[in-house]
Amino acid sequence: MTPLDWVVMVATIIAIPSFGLWRGRGSRTVQQYLLAGKTMPWYAMGLSIMATQASAITFIATTGQAYVDGMRFVQFYFGLPIAMVILAATAVPIFHKSGVYTAYEYLERRFDAKTRALASVVFLIQRGMAVGLALYAPAIVMSVILGWPDRLTTLIIGAICVMYTTTGGIPAVTWTDVMQMSVILSGLVVALIMLVNLLPHGVGFFDAVYLAGTVGKLNAVDLTLDWNNRYNLWSGLIGGSFLALGYFGCDQSQVQRYLTGKSVAQSKLSLLFNAMAKVPMQFFILFVGAMVFVFFLFVPPPMLFDRSAIQSISAAPAYSAVQHEFDSAWSRREKAARDINLAHKGGHSAILTAATAEYRAAQKAVDAARLDAINLYKKTEGAAAFNDTNYVFLSFVTKYLPAGFVGLVIAVILTAAMSSSSGELNSLAAVSVMDLYRRYWKPEASDRHYLIASRFLTAAWGAWAVIFAQMGKHMGSLVEAVNYVGSFFYPVLLGAFTLAFFFRKVRGGAAFWAMLAGEASILICFFFTRIAFLWYNVIGAIVVVIAGVIIATVRPHREIETLSSRQGMI
Repeated sequence: MTPLDWVVMVATIIAIPSFGLWRGRGSRTVQQYLLAGKTMPWYAMGLSIMATQASAITFIATTGQAYVDGMRFVQFYFGLPIAMVILAATAVPIFHKSGVYTAYEYLERRFDAKTRALASVVFLIQRGMAVGLALYAPAIVMSVILGWPDRLTTLIIGAICVMYTTTGGIPAVTWTDVMQMSVILSGLVVALIMLVNLLPHGVGFFDAVYLAGTVGKLNAVDLTLDWNNRYNLWSGLIGGSFLALGYFGCDQSQVQRYLTGKSVAQSKLSLLFNAMAKVPMQFFILFVGAMVFVFFLFVPPPMLFDRSAIQSISAAPAYSAVQHEFDSAWSRREKAARDINLAHKGGHSAILTAATAEYRAAQKAVDAARLDAINLYKKTEGAAAFNDTNYVFLSFVTKYLPAGFVGLVIAVILTAAMSSSSGELNSLAAVSVMDLYRRYWKPEASDRHYLIASRFLTAAWGAWAVIFAQMGKHMGSLVEAVNYVGSFFYPVLLGAFTLAFFFRKVRGGAAFWAMLAGEASILICFFFTRIAFLWYNVIGAIVVVIAGVIIATVRPHREIETLSSRQGMI
């Protein structure tokens, strides 16, 4: 990186948290620290919700996902608008009316203490894992740019997150997210503009779009119903809806955002804003990844995008032969891509057909050479697996963007990591303090005591995130990994809240055992079937609801509770 890149990156990273701390000053009570005193406007909540989900994983791994697999991953988000509308109509008014600090506090008021505790533990496990994965993403950035050890990077970013989260609480997190989303969107637009400008002479924007479509990178919608296919229209609409309902309706990192709203109407607007903006944003990010692929049709890409892997195999006797194989295959592909472009412009259908066939053959040769390089790496390092998807976009940014722009894009990725991690740390602290510590250890302590405990546990979860981040290197595409992990836990929470909201005869015992049954069904799907992970969200949630209703019907004498003492609290 040039000195200008360093100036842009450091200035951005310092300025954004500083703005958040300034806007979040004055968090002197637990309500201010965890709920911002319920003063947030809809646009701040909406951008914060988006920023918490749009971590560095989104910009590193999603672009790489499009490079490798095309744009079909966008179908994963098709169910999100449906979920946002449902939650705006149900969860938002219920949570606001109940006056809770956390979503799981509501479960005790509706069911019992053990159901609340189980839901809290499920959340802490899932979100505790996810925050580590989000923190690992910037480690990839700095390892590509400077060759820094990933432990050092995660420690630095984790320390910055802990600093402004423990100091300013949810107000600092929210206002920091607002600024971060502005920088993130600006950085993506800059990256796309530079991509188009760097395409070779004779290949314009619409030519690049045509090429991306011809070579299969714009395959955004797959109508085939295939239970084993991770991304198609049906898994996105149905499985994606269930996953989004679980994430935005049951995950404290999201619920906490709209609990900070000035009113129910403001909180509803924040979700509806995401319903309209999220899918177009993800489409745009994937489109950037597809354009990176087109760029590398004309400019030689590295055989492996992870530079450390190339260094590892460069001394191997078979390396030269594999590199020669890759270079020859890429040259064939580059010529075929130029022929496709010229034939399309000239309207020569016969030449276009022949060039497309040659392209596909050359692409297979490129893939075969890459596979040989991957196998060589595995043999050299004794590794069981290898995936360099997360390095694709960074390879383009660091090598081809001009001075200043590199610093901006790197700042975008690092601030995205901070925004998602800080929100998750704050929510982890909220659940740890309100659902476990205050409920079971110190039920009668002062407000100041809980404020100090919240800050301490924020720091503790930050330390955990730094440690767990090391698992990220073993989990392939991070954008898939974080949603894969969520699909093991969100269905159970979604089923529990569905019982709480809509099945009034179900009580605590039935809900508790139903949650365990739902988790068992997910584990069965994982170990004994090949069903794609998005369907875990549908199966697990439905099992929880059915099991809860059956248990409440079969054992009604165990489920009788004094409703009059609870109805005023729900």
